[in-house]
Amino acid sequence: MAKVRFTETALRDAHQSLLATRMRTRDMIPIAEEMDKVGYFSVEAWGGATFDTCIRYLNEDPWERLRNLKSEFNKTPIQMLLRGQNLVGYKHYPDDIVTKFVEKSYENGVDIFRVFDALNDIRNMEKAIKVAKDQGAHVQGTICYTISPVHTLDDFVDLAKNLEAIDCDSVAIKDMAGLISPAAAYELVSKLKEETDLLVDLHCHCTSGMTPISYFAACQAGVDVLDTAISPLSWGTSQPPTESMVAALQGTPYDTGLDLKQLAHIKEYFDDIKEIYSSILDPIAESIDADVLLYQIPGGMLSNLISQLKEQNALDRYDDVLEEMPRVRKDMGYPPLVTPTSQIVGIQAVMNVLGGERYKTVSNEVKE
Repeated sequence: MAKVRFTETALRDAHQSLLATRMRTRDMIPIAEEMDKVGYFSVEAWGGATFDTCIRYLNEDPWERLRNLKSEFNKTPIQMLLRGQNLVGYKHYPDDIVTKFVEKSYENGVDIFRVFDALNDIRNMEKAIKVAKDQGAHVQGTICYTISPVHTLDDFVDLAKNLEAIDCDSVAIKDMAGLISPAAAYELVSKLKEETDLLVDLHCHCTSGMTPISYFAACQAGVDVLDTAISPLSWGTSQPPTESMVAALQGTPYDTGLDLKQLAHIKEYFDDIKEIYSSILDPIAESIDADVLLYQIPGGMLSNLISQLKEQNALDRYDDVLEEMPRVRKDMGYPPLVTPTSQIVGIQAVMNVLGGERYKTVSNEVKE
């Protein structure tokens, strides 16, 4: 058993899940050098919704953010989340755009590309994977983990084998809604380690509350990398706290070797940052809700859904929308719920509830 490595998500998924992706570059740079010394497997710092939010809400240049971070992270690889053929947008882009985007991302500082497709359709991942490999980057193919009457463990293992066949260096189990139970995590990681030679990374959100136990089960099954978030930006719809997981694994065969004193300093910094953004933080996003096992709504989407309903003065219909989501998902053939399918299903569920009649209005995305 080798020690387990951590990917730190504070600069991307953690604030995407808890603070609607609003953290500014100027709040990342002062702590970056310190984070670089920790000894993480990688820092996830780009991609996902950060590109969109920089431009749309923060009046920032996402490429500049990447270059600035790259100049601070000398030892730790910078990782991005790439939605396959969707890149960092919400629709499919032509191959030439995908090629250019991936080349430029690498050139500006991305070392590890985590590539996923919301429907686990490898055809939507191939181009981005090939181009990233051609640059010499580390490519992490992704399994979007979900539970439904049509998804089986064997499907996920087959997907990983196909990702290995097209040259991925590692595989991520992306559990957007924190659905993976300890038993399922143990079984899936064991199978992936048996049937592929890939490094296995487990990425979960804490929405259901069982994630740290699933992480430990994954360690017992031989997981290589776990995604965690520094504690002020952890729990709820974000990842398990980095320090707690480091402490939990100390003195076991999975000991990370990371220094808790060093992490404490980073934690203090992010305590202050969290204070700055406290007006954006919604208590619902920070809370644990085992109902997610029924609704399967991923981290980043819950905070979105809440703000959408607030805008329409309809927060009182929140529970109705949650109940409508699984019905819409079933109508659409059980897609895994992750950007953009989560938004497509979510917006339709909102329309069905607020419109007074199901499918009275159908969004363009659903039609497409």
